[in-house]
Amino acid sequence: MPTTGGNVAFLLFAGASIGSRSLRDTSGNVHADCKVLHEGRVQQFATQQHRSVKRSARFKSKNTQANPASVRSSARAVRAVKLQLLAVAKNGGADYEAVAAGYGDKIRRYCKFEETLIRPNPKNSKVPEEQKRAEGERFLKAVTPRDRVVILDERGREITSEGLADMIAKAGDDGVENLVFGIGGPYGHPSEVRETAHDVIRLSKMVLNHQIARLMLLEQLYRAWTILRGEPYHH
Repeated sequence: MPTTGGNVAFLLFAGASIGSRSLRDTSGNVHADCKVLHEGRVQQFATQQHRSVKRSARFKSKNTQANPASVRSSARAVRAVKLQLLAVAKNGGADYEAVAAGYGDKIRRYCKFEETLIRPNPKNSKVPEEQKRAEGERFLKAVTPRDRVVILDERGREITSEGLADMIAKAGDDGVENLVFGIGGPYGHPSEVRETAHDVIRLSKMVLNHQIARLMLLEQLYRAWTILRGEPYHH
């Protein structure tokens, strides 16, 4: 028996005699051998079919929720812009670098990705402004005029994971060749770097150690791509 939106079509008929006859539903389809009980009534043979349709719909809905393909249907068409992370930092040790490298490999599933560590300037560590300036000069030498530069700074604007995904998508739509994310050293970025940046964001209202910020940003870059691809990592 035909259904509309999961509901069984009502049967319309004329006649008073008990017996079997062909009936038409609201869609004009003919249904033979529908038993007429008495005037104006039809035996509800459709009840079991209606329940079966509802069970089928529930099963389909459950499978859709569990099926990753249905999640991927929300994926966005995004140009895979290259991402680069520039961090003023020393090697964090074997365990730390293994975690960082793991996220780097995950990001490369979606786009070209490069991570560059800029050597900090320990010689001037007793003079924070001089150290920031020296590190800032090395940072600026590592970027080109074609790059879109986004730096992390405690004074930057707050951004969500979805907002970061939108930022990456927009860079791709704008034809950006290289989207650079910059993390400063222990004293942050000098004014020269902040003035050059296209955007300034922060990962938290709290001040984060630059090594912790590096891992957090790597994870968020990976998360952003899973959002853009409609994958179930972000929920």
